[in-house]
Amino acid sequence: MRHVLFISNWCTTAFMSTWKPTTSHHARLARATMLKHIRQFFEDRHVLEVETPLLCHGTITDEHLDAFHTQYHFDSTGSPVSLYLQTSPEYAMKRLLCAESGAIYQICKAFRHEGEGRWHNPEFTMLEWYRPGFDHYELMAEVDALLMTTLHTAPADVMTYQQAFDEHIGICPLSAPSSILLESMTRFDINIDSPHTLSRDSMLQLLFSVVVEPNIGQERPCFIHSFPASQAALATINKEDERVADRFEVYFKGAELANGFNELSSASEQRKRFIGDNEKRQANGQETKPIDEHFLHALEHGLPPCAGVALGIDRLLMLQLGVSTIRDVINFPTHIA
Repeated sequence: MRHVLFISNWCTTAFMSTWKPTTSHHARLARATMLKHIRQFFEDRHVLEVETPLLCHGTITDEHLDAFHTQYHFDSTGSPVSLYLQTSPEYAMKRLLCAESGAIYQICKAFRHEGEGRWHNPEFTMLEWYRPGFDHYELMAEVDALLMTTLHTAPADVMTYQQAFDEHIGICPLSAPSSILLESMTRFDINIDSPHTLSRDSMLQLLFSVVVEPNIGQERPCFIHSFPASQAALATINKEDERVADRFEVYFKGAELANGFNELSSASEQRKRFIGDNEKRQANGQETKPIDEHFLHALEHGLPPCAGVALGIDRLLMLQLGVSTIRDVINFPTHIA
């Protein structure tokens, strides 16, 4: 009986110590104000706020991302149906674009099956928007305007992926052979097990995260664009240089803030990329993921030429408040949710 009482008291004490939010009231007020300013930013530009489902039948196939999975037991067929919490509202928002929604944005929860860290919580808040008629350069300018509005930053620096590697590593990421990438990893003390087994893109991503990222966007945001075509994700391939994709990322004070594309509109090419992703997952011993057929059918109907971007609200708030961990801006992180 004493042991049962002890365990009961321990559990009660443990939960008593973790019931409180990890944010200050100041941080909660700052979040509310930031969301108000973001909504005003888009209202001034006549961009429509929309909502899309959190639970989806299809999910991301990217080998570097994983989604939370559940089963729905009340489908009309009587059989359990697999559903996935969205890692991004992208596919559903593009279905709206195909239905002639015009320019749209969304502030929503997104979920990624990854460990908690300084910059990441498995459940987080995302801002995503799409601009029909924009290319990725025009969208970069709008992202820059939003950062100046919310963080009062100076106008951002802009450089290509190739320029960033040349300046900070001294190699060309588009033409350097794997042997040069391995030599560069050694030169910058990037020590991992079996580096020769890494794909070329994995080597590039390691070099970028370890060497380039810490040296950009410290005083003002930095846009990196024209990533290798092999890292295109859902972006178009550049018409003038097929080695690169029309994709950009934004970095500021150590945070990767946003990822944007000139959006791919070809259903057949998108299906090919999804299949290729699953082949990579299978080769790595990862579980393959169901392709979002609703999204592909929407692309077959027709996606207007547009650019889109996803931006992390929690990271944006961290930078505004000058805090060092995402737990300071999320009321109840996953470990105490």
